Amino acid sequence: MQAPTFHEHRDALLKRLTGAVAVFFAAPELIRNHDVQHAWRQDSDFFYLTGFEEPDSVLVLAPHREPGDRVVLFLRERDPEREVWDGERLGVERAVEALGVDKAFPAKELEAKLPEYLKGATKLYHQLGRHEPDDDLVMRAMRKARFFRKHGAETPGDLCDPEVLLHELRLFKGETDLVAMRRAAHLTNLGHRRAMAIARPGIWEYELQAAMEYEWAVRGARRTAYESIVGSGPNACVLHYRDSKRQIRDGEMVLIDAGCEFDYYASDVTRTWPVSGRFSPAQRDVYEIVLAAQKASIERCRPGHTFDEVHQASVRTLVEGMLALGLLKDTTVDEAIEKETFKRWYMHRTSHWLGMDVHDVGRYHLKGASRGLEPGMVLTVEPGLYIAPHDEQAPEHLRGIGIRIEDDVLVTASGADVLTRDIPKEVADLEAIIGSGSLEVG
Repeated sequence: MQAPTFHEHRDALLKRLTGAVAVFFAAPELIRNHDVQHAWRQDSDFFYLTGFEEPDSVLVLAPHREPGDRVVLFLRERDPEREVWDGERLGVERAVEALGVDKAFPAKELEAKLPEYLKGATKLYHQLGRHEPDDDLVMRAMRKARFFRKHGAETPGDLCDPEVLLHELRLFKGETDLVAMRRAAHLTNLGHRRAMAIARPGIWEYELQAAMEYEWAVRGARRTAYESIVGSGPNACVLHYRDSKRQIRDGEMVLIDAGCEFDYYASDVTRTWPVSGRFSPAQRDVYEIVLAAQKASIERCRPGHTFDEVHQASVRTLVEGMLALGLLKDTTVDEAIEKETFKRWYMHRTSHWLGMDVHDVGRYHLKGASRGLEPGMVLTVEPGLYIAPHDEQAPEHLRGIGIRIEDDVLVTASGADVLTRDIPKEVADLEAIIGSGSLEVG
């Protein structure tokens, strides 16, 4: 992302902080074992506002202060000894110019200076419960700030969750955000195509995962958006299967739910296909129902429809398909939907917001009603059917088939823009690429 975007994000939030101060902490480093740390990624809210990728940093937004003292960053000082081990730090001296903040101070000064920044504010925005030491520091600062009341100054009496303001901003993607999301979608396309192209009976799930993630890494995607799911045969019926340790047999389906992250923006895609390159009649019947459900839901990803309507479109199409397949019996479509008997084979929702987090921020309901879709929102559309191998309520020829199809969809004024449209999902397109050995992309 370009630096001006972070300015814009901060300015938009500052305008909403009437009489308030907001404090945002960088993601903490977590120890895996001994002196080895878990892979670190900056907190999404913090990065959205700063573009800064260092831990032990804190952003303070104080719009009631004088110009030149409203956007303040506390960060680590330069430390030649530690930089030998961990790499160069930005340092206090370079932070103002590099990040466009008003002022920068050493992180060790936060506790002493934060009460002063609370002086004159009536509210403090800080998200409790993420990291206990951060919560403790904020509480101490609020207590110390109360001393200013003796001299007639306002200090925060309310502690508020910044999600109410900030996450509404993050829900709507601007052009720069969408550049990153389109790039993530394109790289995810290459990864899924590579997995399809090298597929063959006898290949291992982890081989497909490695081939896919390699395509992303060599093109600049530093991490996956979430832990990749590569489930074959019965594993395709496990929604969050992550072991990737099974050898795939001839005639089985492979479900891959995986996406890369680019510039802190996620892609989230699922494709399901036969490892041999040809659908069996039963596999094709189930697949076509799921694909029809997805298309019905994508059609509703436009202004004038609500978030829940996207789900309802998939449910109705899937229930009609379950009746045709003989999964549901002695019932009607409306009755099955009302009693939710379909949940035996379709147990999850159809969509979630997508952005910097794979399950991104933003409210799904407003004033007790499902939220209307608006331009700039990005959501997934991912219906599925999962017929467990030992499900005695299902016709025997359908048992063990698990299928999900998922795309990333941008809502525009004119309708749905499927960011991941280039990833094959029509039966003929899948059968043409599976096992071909070619990416078949420009």
